[in-house]
Amino acid sequence: MNRRSALLFAGLGIAWGVPYLFIAIAVTELQPSVLVLARTALGALLLVPLALARREVLAALRRWPALLAYTATEVLVPWLLLARAERSLPSSTTALLIAAVPLVGLLVGAAARRAGLDSSPHRPLGARGALGLGVGTLGVAALVGVSLTAADPVAVLEMAVVVVCYAVGAWVLGARLHDVPSVGVMACSLALAALVYLPVVLLGPGLPAQLPSASVVVAVVVLGVVCTAGAFLLFGALVSAVGPVRTTTVVYVNPLVAVVAGAVVLGERLTGWTAVGAALVLAGSVLATAPPRRRATPETAPAAV
Repeated sequence: MNRRSALLFAGLGIAWGVPYLFIAIAVTELQPSVLVLARTALGALLLVPLALARREVLAALRRWPALLAYTATEVLVPWLLLARAERSLPSSTTALLIAAVPLVGLLVGAAARRAGLDSSPHRPLGARGALGLGVGTLGVAALVGVSLTAADPVAVLEMAVVVVCYAVGAWVLGARLHDVPSVGVMACSLALAALVYLPVVLLGPGLPAQLPSASVVVAVVVLGVVCTAGAFLLFGALVSAVGPVRTTTVVYVNPLVAVVAGAVVLGERLTGWTAVGAALVLAGSVLATAPPRRRATPETAPAAV
């Protein structure tokens, strides 16, 4: 990995590691649906013109069934539930639970192949993969145990849905939209999500009666510009530079960034059980998703948090 690739990797790790911190800040004053609307609208405003300039919008719209499925599972549902869960769960805990997405992704892929929905070549799970699933499951159990004793269990269930949604969304992207320009897919997805959430917000909580505090405004801007539009451009550049397999290893960096950010900025405590759960989840993900030593196979993209 050359210097440019290393910088792209570090930038993406930070851009997808800090959203949990800024979501926790934003939901102190904004309703989750309002936050999702603001984030998707801002991201769409930045990416749609770029996708139009590259003539990538029509290519994405031609695959509208897959695009709708991707939007629902990668943005519409998980971003709302993630914001809701962070009203009671520490940002670091939510990030560590998201680290289980690669593990669930293996199960989603296996289920899709068994149902005849995916005919792409795949490697068997094998002993190492099975061990990884087992280790990762123990890690998630440790993290869930900590969360259940410290917060509303509904938030933990919401995070479970988020993890499954991200895994399904990654499968849709890899199996149904892999040959569609990535900027076009994300631009259309964000624009569609913003259009869906606009009436939801107007008919529901409504827009804020007054401008939120400066910290919340900064959080929303960072989420829309850096963690959404900017991160996706970094992701595309990194895939072009080092390939999809090596790019997916960024999912092992994101939780560590989130834990540090939560501790430094929000003063979140890292307990012994949280540390154990985090280590097990990350170790399990590495074991379960590591490509074969001699022949690497394509991986699905990490979730766009």
